[in-house]
Amino acid sequence: MNRILSLLLSLVLLIGSSCASSSASSTSRSGGNDTGKATAVKEDLSVYRPKYEVPEANATAARVEPTSHNNEQVAVLMDTVASVNKNIKYAQGYRILAYNGSERQTVMNLRKSIISRVPNEKDYLTYNQPNFRLMVGDFFNRVEAQQVLNQISDLVPNAQIVQDKINIRKSY
Repeated sequence: MNRILSLLLSLVLLIGSSCASSSASSTSRSGGNDTGKATAVKEDLSVYRPKYEVPEANATAARVEPTSHNNEQVAVLMDTVASVNKNIKYAQGYRILAYNGSERQTVMNLRKSIISRVPNEKDYLTYNQPNFRLMVGDFFNRVEAQQVLNQISDLVPNAQIVQDKINIRKSY
């Protein structure tokens, strides 16, 4: 047991002395500073850096003019894309499901109150026997639908946002 302890003790001393000698040699390399702080060694590396010639400020480079103009081709492609987009009438989006039930008078009163509250939004009333279904708006994203839902939430507390095929408004 004593032999193992003496072996461990000698190993610790060996490691400690090797660390101490390297730190002593680093302070001697730094200029023999006795304060214990290691200072950085300053070497001049500018002799190894590449040197480049700087062009004169008044010397102008020759301007290169483009030879192939694709503006006409791009204009034709943009017209094609615009004509295809004019034919698109529907997109995937969101609507607010305000009512789904069988009472006709209830859905009509609710429709009038929603139209008076948000007149800019279109309403869609469908009847699939025996149920009426009232949907409001054509929204591309859920945030727009949530803003309108917040405006009518006191009228219809159970209204919810649903995904649906929406009509695209054309303004041209």
